[in-house]
Amino acid sequence: MNRLLLSLGLLFAAISQAQAHSADEHAGHDMPAVAASAQATPVRFADVALTDQDGQAVHLERDLVNDRIVVMSFIYTSCTTVCPVVSSILGKVQRQLGERVGRDVQLVSLSIDPQRDDARRLNDYARAFQNGPGWSWLTGSPSAVTATLKGLGSFSGDLTRHAPLILVGDGNSRNWTRYYGFTDPAVLVREVERLGAQRQAHAGHNVAALEQQP
Repeated sequence: MNRLLLSLGLLFAAISQAQAHSADEHAGHDMPAVAASAQATPVRFADVALTDQDGQAVHLERDLVNDRIVVMSFIYTSCTTVCPVVSSILGKVQRQLGERVGRDVQLVSLSIDPQRDDARRLNDYARAFQNGPGWSWLTGSPSAVTATLKGLGSFSGDLTRHAPLILVGDGNSRNWTRYYGFTDPAVLVREVERLGAQRQAHAGHNVAALEQQP
């Protein structure tokens, strides 16, 4: 009986310690699931090499954004609060957009913890959320990731201050919107569709202008 009580006591202590660590690591992560606020924002892409979940070197702007519409999140694999929710939101966006993802739409998730998140960890993590092609999970050297985050206005320097954030933008027009909070996937899909409609209208305007030339 004494041995059983001792085992139960050790188990309780371990659980309490794990909960305390989790609360410390994710301080500031408990955010209400309310409609996210949106703000138009400029972005700058650092010219640095990153690594995707397959271990391939990529440049964010040249290889992934390019002329696509992009939905981008910021996560790390050991996060157990905000990041799984944000990744689940992008997973729903992928399902709702269907075959457009990987064609004219690109999903990107950038780890903000490059010291621990290598390609293998990202690949394992992605399996819980990704359904099909067109979603790149990125890490890299700490300096490359920091430069990338600073250019995107998403650098905090402290994992415990990491808040839900998703960027949606058009690589052609450079129109980007920053979504704070846990955003309804339908809101993100509507923004992708709006950017796509703008593209079509712009293309139609260019065709009309060419036809009017003598």
